[in-house]
Order: sequence, then C-alpha cells, then structure tokens
Amino acid sequence: MYYLAQANIARFKASLDNPLMKEFTDFLEPVNKLAEESEGFIWRLTDTDGKSASYIESPFKDELMAINVSVWEDYDSLSNFVYSSVHSYFLRNKKKWFDLGGHSQFIMWWIPVEETPTLEMVKKKLLHHEKHGDTPSVFSIKEMFDTQGNSIKK
Repeated sequence: MYYLAQANIARFKASLDNPLMKEFTDFLEPVNKLAEESEGFIWRLTDTDGKSASYIESPFKDELMAINVSVWEDYDSLSNFVYSSVHSYFLRNKKKWFDLGGHSQFIMWWIPVEETPTLEMVKKKLLHHEKHGDTPSVFSIKEMFDTQGNSIKK
C-alpha cells in the first residue's frame, strides 16, 4: 500500500519575523492544525518543537527558501485540503509572502505506507523533477501517475 507524499518549495519575500510576513506567520499554526485534522492526512514535516517546517533550516543554502512536506492517503485528500479549505486563501494570495519570480516547485510521489520522507529524499526528488520533469517517480499536477506508474488525468 502507498501514500502520496508532497513537497513544495518557494522563496519568502522576507524573514518570518519581518512585519511583511505577519499574516502568514499568524496563520501557520491554525492552518497546519487544520491539515492535521483533515481527512486523509498522515504526516507533515515539523521542526524539533513541532512547529511549521517553515522554521526548519533550508537544505538549499538559502535562509528564505521555505520547504513544506506532507503525506496524504491520496490525491483527493490533499486536494480537498489545499483547494477547499482556508489554505486556498493563502495559495491565492501567495504573492504577498513569496517571491513568485524566484524558484518554486511543487512535486508529489508515492511512498510505501511505512516510509517517511526525509529532507535528503525531498531534495533528490526536487532535483530529479527539475532535470527530467514529470515521471512516475516524481510528478506535478500537470501529469500525475498512479502507484503503478501509469499516467492519470485529474
């Protein structure tokens, strides 16, 4: 059996303690709590204190590079949270907090249920996707694959 892992990276416009980021940081905890309570949620990357992954040192040698990693039962569970909850407000308004001209990426891949993504794994997946585009081993919303590697349309 497999779960769907997702990772996304984007560059903040400012450090999290900057007043520009206040609305974003004020809602990090409530939005993450909502994710954890959402149907189909399995796991999310946190710092050692259980805070948002936004506070984890970036593996990309850029203190403003935000990384988010989570695991879901399936795409529908992830999609319901991302697009049909308060999270959608932050997605629609990302230009307030993120440098849209900078590097950003959203990827997904299937993992065995007993596996937990690591930052090293995520970095390898991001680099693979950057080089090869959508493949059965890592893909975006543009071309998705099922657990058997077959292309699926959403």
